[in-house]
Amino acid sequence: MQTLTVDFIMSLDGYGAAEGWPGWWGLEGPDYLGWLEELPEQDHPILMGATTYRLMSELTASGEEGTDVLNGVQKYVFSSTLDEPLTWENSTLVREDAVEFVRRLKEESDLPLRTLGSVALCRSLLRAGLVDRYRVVVFPVITGATGQDRIFDGYPDVRLDLVEARTFDRRSQLLEYVPTVLEGPPGA
Repeated sequence: MQTLTVDFIMSLDGYGAAEGWPGWWGLEGPDYLGWLEELPEQDHPILMGATTYRLMSELTASGEEGTDVLNGVQKYVFSSTLDEPLTWENSTLVREDAVEFVRRLKEESDLPLRTLGSVALCRSLLRAGLVDRYRVVVFPVITGATGQDRIFDGYPDVRLDLVEARTFDRRSQLLEYVPTVLEGPPGA
């Protein structure tokens, strides 16, 4: 069975985006972009929801630095609002239940799976016990006034065991964890 890694980028206060800020809050830097280009899982299939698909396909089409590597990757897009054909190459529209589809895909895929953004999708996959790793890059900004898409709202309690940490460009932090969904606070 293949693994599933959830990938998020976020501000220090837990937002996935912020109104008026550029992608990566304008702090992507050469070290971070180099890491993205060298990831061994660059060719691993990506799972995403409709909102992330719309955003990322537009960024890629506009030539946003660092997004072109996603063109050749198989993308599974979970949506009841998008129409076929999807315009971003190598994108497959999935209308069936995401949990069941991903459970089956983990068994059948030749490669490990990963997500891109897609807060609600990732939350449902975690609750279903399908997430093997959480990889978060924390950018050194607080977007309390303009932040959008609070990443962990609505999540269950989760214990995270750190398996990797790294600093990019002397400012952004990569934190990779193995998650364990808890029934309640430890010791309760």
